[in-house]
Amino acid sequence: MQNFELRFNRVKIITMHKTDKSIVYSLTHSTYTHVLLSLFLLSPVLLSGTAKAAEIILQFTHTERSMQPGEVVLFEVRSSSPLKQMNISAFGRKFPAFTKDDGLNWNCLVGIDRDCKPGRYDIKVQGNGMDGSSVSKPYSLDVLSKEFPTRVLEVEPKYVTPPANILNRIRNERKLVDDIFASTTQEKFWKGPFQLPVPGKVISEFGKRSIFNGEPRSAHSGTDFRGAVGTPIYAPNAGRVVLTRDLYYSGNTVIIDHGLGLYSYLGHMSAINVKERDYVEIGALVGKVGATGRVTGPHLHWTVRLCISRVDPISLINIFENSRTN
Repeated sequence: MQNFELRFNRVKIITMHKTDKSIVYSLTHSTYTHVLLSLFLLSPVLLSGTAKAAEIILQFTHTERSMQPGEVVLFEVRSSSPLKQMNISAFGRKFPAFTKDDGLNWNCLVGIDRDCKPGRYDIKVQGNGMDGSSVSKPYSLDVLSKEFPTRVLEVEPKYVTPPANILNRIRNERKLVDDIFASTTQEKFWKGPFQLPVPGKVISEFGKRSIFNGEPRSAHSGTDFRGAVGTPIYAPNAGRVVLTRDLYYSGNTVIIDHGLGLYSYLGHMSAINVKERDYVEIGALVGKVGATGRVTGPHLHWTVRLCISRVDPISLINIFENSRTN
């Protein structure tokens, strides 16, 4: 989008109103005679005295459980004219938005990665008009610090110092999973709020720093839920199954692509009840709780990735509780 500096005797400018947990941009009138336009789209017409600017105005709010690492932020954007595409650029990533086919009302899930440092981050709400033109609005988010607790676990030595003949397998599996998470399906599969895949209580929270057999390892990338061997595991929402495999660290694992860069990773299963390329509805049986891979006992490990960002699955569930977004 280009910026245009124009002179008017009477112009519209943007003002910002701050509410409880949201920011709303709206239009007011002023008698300023010199203003820099950055939110309006100028149609590709001849620049003559009779040329008129076609305006596309964006209004948006955002909602979050907290503005901290590992959280999901829901943006709700309204455009004054239909748009064919919208996304939000934040934290060095691009998060695609979705609409209910009208092109006027959009929603976008933005993930604050687990390792995001506290500070102010620039973001940009961007849209493309039906005629190919573009509109954008800069904004900023203030991310607060968060201290994650530490967990100390004892596991089989081979899961702390893998044998040499296993290292190539671990590298290949890591690349396979990373490549899946790096891919963004442009279609949205999920429908409505997310639900817990098992009824058990949380036994290990997202983001905990991990010490295995006295040696520090990477922080916990998901959330662990209590469950006896054989407990049914249900799809937390609709999506396409993109991986069903026995992985070295997470054992029998299923990855579901919910669309728009949003993935569920379900690990340590005793049985897998779906196959790759299956489409599953929310609540569909995908497997059973087990103790495969690097574990201290039977449980379900649920990881959520949002456009690569590592986010807390509980935050994903929470963000929909007070929203009509689906």
